Amino acid sequence: MKYFEKPGPEMRDRVPPGQHLAKGFPVLTYGDTPQIARTDWKLKTWGLVERQTFTWDDMMALPQQDFTADFHCVTTWSKLDVQWTGIPVPEFLATLQIQPTATHVMLHCFGDYTTNLTLEDFNRPENFFAHTLSGEPLPADHGGPLRVVVPHLYAWKSAKWISGIEFLPQENLGFWERNGYHRRGEPFAEERYAGR
Repeated sequence: MKYFEKPGPEMRDRVPPGQHLAKGFPVLTYGDTPQIARTDWKLKTWGLVERQTFTWDDMMALPQQDFTADFHCVTTWSKLDVQWTGIPVPEFLATLQIQPTATHVMLHCFGDYTTNLTLEDFNRPENFFAHTLSGEPLPADHGGPLRVVVPHLYAWKSAKWISGIEFLPQENLGFWERNGYHRRGEPFAEERYAGR
């Protein structure tokens, strides 16, 4: 069975340069896959923001939405029309008292993974915290119980197993950004690696 196929020219508005369409939904993870029960899961905020800790029930009390989004991995595969359910990032941020000097966020995850975003890239209505994938609870392999999805950037910015958000006055680099990946990661500009 062929797992990837080259997109036709009619897909160039949806599939970034150098990408191939995935038949399934590949799983790529650096390190071990954390196993976190919903009852144990917590999300903390700190830095240039009011320090808070959100439980699973706190997040589920926020407005929920269904999302259909394309997903682009820096390793050259894309999956189109992925169906998720979750909390829009702006709805979550609206519950916080963010200081006006905050310009960037660092997403922290169970397993010590980190990735950085500008606050502008993070606070977009198409971004969300996902807890459901194709109508089923988000599997641990795909970042469950809760992950961030940032469809307009490469998937390493869509942090799995989210556990904390640090609000910063400047850019600090996350795990892959310190190890040669692009600071932003915009797929249609092929911002794969540093220096691009």
